[in-house]
Amino acid sequence: MRIFCPHCGERGLEEFTYAQDAERARPTDGGATPTKEWEGYVYLRDNLKGPRREYWYHGGGCHAWLVVERDVSTHEILSVTVP
Repeated sequence: MRIFCPHCGERGLEEFTYAQDAERARPTDGGATPTKEWEGYVYLRDNLKGPRREYWYHGGGCHAWLVVERDVSTHEILSVTVP
C-alpha cells in the first residue's frame, strides 16, 4: 500500500504508523475517573466495512499527522488531508 503525503509525495506504508479512527469523538469529561463513555471509547469498536477516516503519522518522513480516508475492505486510499 502507498500513501500520498501532501508534503513528501507518494511513499511506502512502512514510513507511516496508524494511530486511530478519525471519526470517533473523544469524551469531554477529562478521563480522571472511569465512566461508561470512556469504556466505550477505549474498548468498544464497530468493525465497519467501506470508507473510513483514520489518523496516520508520517514518522519516516516529515513527521506530519494526516487524515487518510481509505476503504478498509480493499485498502484503497481515497484521500489524504492535513487535519
